[in-house]
Amino acid sequence: MHRRIALLPALLLGLIAGGDAMGQGKPPPAGGGGPQTQFPPLPTTKPPPLPPGPQAGVPGKPGAPQPGTGPGRMVSSGTGFVVASGRALTNHHVIEGCRSVQVRVPGGADRPARVITSDRDRDLALVEVPADAGPPLPFRRDVNVRRGEGVVTYGFPLAGLLSSGPTLTTGEISALAGLADNQRQYQISAPVQPGNSGGPLLDMSGQVVGVIVSKLNAQRIAQRTGDIPQNVNFAVKGTEALAFLRANGVNPTLAEQPVRTAAEVGEIAHPSTLFVRCMG
Repeated sequence: MHRRIALLPALLLGLIAGGDAMGQGKPPPAGGGGPQTQFPPLPTTKPPPLPPGPQAGVPGKPGAPQPGTGPGRMVSSGTGFVVASGRALTNHHVIEGCRSVQVRVPGGADRPARVITSDRDRDLALVEVPADAGPPLPFRRDVNVRRGEGVVTYGFPLAGLLSSGPTLTTGEISALAGLADNQRQYQISAPVQPGNSGGPLLDMSGQVVGVIVSKLNAQRIAQRTGDIPQNVNFAVKGTEALAFLRANGVNPTLAEQPVRTAAEVGEIAHPSTLFVRCMG
């Protein structure tokens, strides 16, 4: 199926606050000097009206029905991954506003899924998926993630324009906090695009250390500063994901595995990573 790709919305200046059309954020600590920069979650991908091929779409709230779509039509997509039997993790903004949710399991079958709960502040959602959706991905036992550690992303960016299968990218942990010193997130250099939202961030042993959530709007920053930021992307920390899951009765596997190549990490992630479809 061809899908129209939602453009990143304009990067707004001011406090990071809830209510932005592309998702929710938290204000930085009081006492900071000067305006802060607001960034959106990664947009999910949007299907085009039939029959044309992929086109650039108008930015909108991820998961919100788009013009020309009706009940039972896919209105956006993202990524998720299995964390326990019958349970998958994704972003809140991936499933927000969906009439129903489907997941495409490795092998190509679309299966019904159900949102169990979500956390707008963390931008995480727990989804019930078929028990045979895939093996759970292990989380890293050692929570001490360091700057400069190699990481791998695995997900479904720009669905309909890129490969119909998942895409792997590599990079590093750039900072131990997100935008405006958000302590719930990492800054990463691994490239991500709309559709990566909700996908796993893995260390070089194939263990989950985060959940992909957003990227900086480089074009908007360049317009204001004359400088183009390079690969400034963000992931919810694995410790935040674990706290969310445990609070909702899910206890993921913890592991300390040997270092592997990026290709081997991708092979670990592949059977557990799901294409998430938001239905209108």
